[in-house]
Amino acid sequence: MFQHASDVRSFVRLYPVVAALLLVHIAAWLLFSLPLTALEPIWQYAVGTNGAIRHGEYWRLVSPIVLHRDFHHMAANSLSLWLFGPWLERALGKRKFLFLYIGGGIGANVATLFLLPPLYTHVGASGAIFALFGMYSYLALFRRDLVAPRHAQLLLSVMAVHLLIGIMTPHGNLLAHLFGFAVGGLLAPFLSIRPKRPSFYMPRL
Repeated sequence: MFQHASDVRSFVRLYPVVAALLLVHIAAWLLFSLPLTALEPIWQYAVGTNGAIRHGEYWRLVSPIVLHRDFHHMAANSLSLWLFGPWLERALGKRKFLFLYIGGGIGANVATLFLLPPLYTHVGASGAIFALFGMYSYLALFRRDLVAPRHAQLLLSVMAVHLLIGIMTPHGNLLAHLFGFAVGGLLAPFLSIRPKRPSFYMPRL
């Protein structure tokens, strides 16, 4: 269903935004995994802390999107991005895809800010990933000219499984998942408008 490049160089050439985001995920995790006390203040300055955001540190609505608390957290989000990002990047174009991804992450962090306590802290790309799922769900339900019916059923099933995993994950930020998904769905009608049938139509197998 999703066709990826056969090697790293081709992947970077075909999906530069997804490749750059994956690189940032991995590089940030590697950096903050180093046992250096000098990095601790930088980490604390970048994580999403609701109280700090309310006091004007608004960069914390963006910086947590590329940070992860451990390897498994980073690997799970990066795998989802690798699986689901390339098709959307080719479908929407680099700018729209990046807007969807960052917008979903910020939207999830804004919801976290207003609905969770001031001392709550958070990191992770889950809100941005779920924005991709929101876009896919809109396409599967309302743009059958772009997504073949059998692929639509598969997409919706995968989305449901990911949402269930998010609900069952201990210490996960379910609000970020739900609001990231909602932002992706709300942006979808505007980002998917094209003047003619796009080349990313999924043919029947």
